[in-house]
Amino acid sequence: MERFGFELPLLLAGAFRQLIDELHRRLAEEGHADLRPAHGFALQAIGPDGGTMSEIGRRLGVSKQAATKTVGKLAELGYVERGADPGDARAVQVTITSRGREALRRSAEIFEDLRREWVRLLGRDRVLALEEDLGKVLDSSGGVALGDLPGWLR
Repeated sequence: MERFGFELPLLLAGAFRQLIDELHRRLAEEGHADLRPAHGFALQAIGPDGGTMSEIGRRLGVSKQAATKTVGKLAELGYVERGADPGDARAVQVTITSRGREALRRSAEIFEDLRREWVRLLGRDRVLALEEDLGKVLDSSGGVALGDLPGWLR
């Protein structure tokens, strides 16, 4: 069945949204009802070694002020801590707490479960081909490299 060009981004966005919504539904059942998709991206941008507000904003592609607002909410919820940056007295260093690491660990496990559900629905070969094809498109597009996006902490 041939589709219209405008459907491709809608299908990609819809599949992404379905995965993220299901992730957050399951996280909510496990005590993380306060986490939002933007929080997950921010936790990824903070990374295992932490970062300053400027670094986090740059990694997310948002202003330092926007990063500060998101980090403030994450700190309020207990997912990150803010402290003095040892290399720059003017900067704030943000690190992920044990609660934040637990949420990320569970998120990674849930994503594995969701991928397995896709494999059951579509078959292993089709999921592998889809992943490979999407990787080719990303590699050839000249846009943001997958490795430059906030990646999943392992």
